[in-house]
Amino acid sequence: MHSAVKENFKMSGFLVFFLIHSTQTGIGMLSFQRQIIESAGQDSWIAVIIAGLCLHIVLWMMVKILNNPSKDIIDIHRFCFGRLFGNAVSLLLIGYFFIIALTVLLAYINILRVWIFPSLKTWELSLALLIILYYLITGGFRVLTGFCFFSVLLSTGLMFSLYFPLQYGQLSYFFPLFNHSFSDLLKSSQSSSVVFLGFESLLLYFPFLKSPQTNIKWAHFALLFSTIKYLALLIVTLLYFSQGHLSRTLWPTLEMMKIIEVPFLERFEYLFIFIWLMIIIPTVCIPLWCCTRITKRLFALKPQLFLVVVLAFLFIAAQPFNDQTKIYALSRFTSQIGFYFVIAYIPLLFVLYFAIKKMKGKRLAQ
Repeated sequence: MHSAVKENFKMSGFLVFFLIHSTQTGIGMLSFQRQIIESAGQDSWIAVIIAGLCLHIVLWMMVKILNNPSKDIIDIHRFCFGRLFGNAVSLLLIGYFFIIALTVLLAYINILRVWIFPSLKTWELSLALLIILYYLITGGFRVLTGFCFFSVLLSTGLMFSLYFPLQYGQLSYFFPLFNHSFSDLLKSSQSSSVVFLGFESLLLYFPFLKSPQTNIKWAHFALLFSTIKYLALLIVTLLYFSQGHLSRTLWPTLEMMKIIEVPFLERFEYLFIFIWLMIIIPTVCIPLWCCTRITKRLFALKPQLFLVVVLAFLFIAAQPFNDQTKIYALSRFTSQIGFYFVIAYIPLLFVLYFAIKKMKGKRLAQ
């Protein structure tokens, strides 16, 4: 198979835990609460659980079509649609991962401009961040995996800071319980499923895992851990903010961090934002690596060469998004694309793959 990876480039299967979890705990953790309460209010925590359970099913589908032997989404497309049309469909994934990287990059730049550097331009911040991204991605997938490991440790450690806003929580904000319809919960689940995006990059780095058949349980553990994190963050937010206040707050997580006071630092949220850069980097690097991986598989282009092209396009594409309204519109658009790709396209591909496989098996048996 063309997707076969040399043994010395493969990684232990348990590292998929860090790869998946790091790509799910990015910029969305700072603002997802305001979006998720629009439909289900204080019952939105139920929607997070529903979304997490549904994505476990999608993850199971992904593993089923990638296993035996290990292959990637490009092989799946060629199997289902033929080589020519399958490559064309795979080519669209470059745009998908590019938009995800652009959205995360712009969202973080917007936070830096609003909270810390209001006088700096978008191009100055984006150029500085793109240099960091180039350095990390050219290090190879194993380097990115190591960075994902430290990203997970940082994001998990910062979760303990929720203890401070929890002290000021009002239990009355959490009631009344279960007063939203099932359709409201489903709408809220759609909003919450967006923050879990990132695990679909497994479709491309699956061949890099050693013994994926026995270690894929770590992928489910990662998704479960992400669900627990988002659930804990949402519950603390619902206890801290009233519904009216939360609906008008752009970055609820950062607002809660403002109350933390330490003797040696006046504004803890500034430190929080800079540390969060280490956490969101995998959510940009992994999609960009996926873009280079696709071009290498389709056209045999050198990843380093195409990475320069992608980063140049990313720099150019970031410049028109210089205000909150445009960035929010892009985020909504990316959320819709990601939702339909994960919830609709992957299950459709799952059904199509096994239907064609069964048909081909019958033909060989005749």
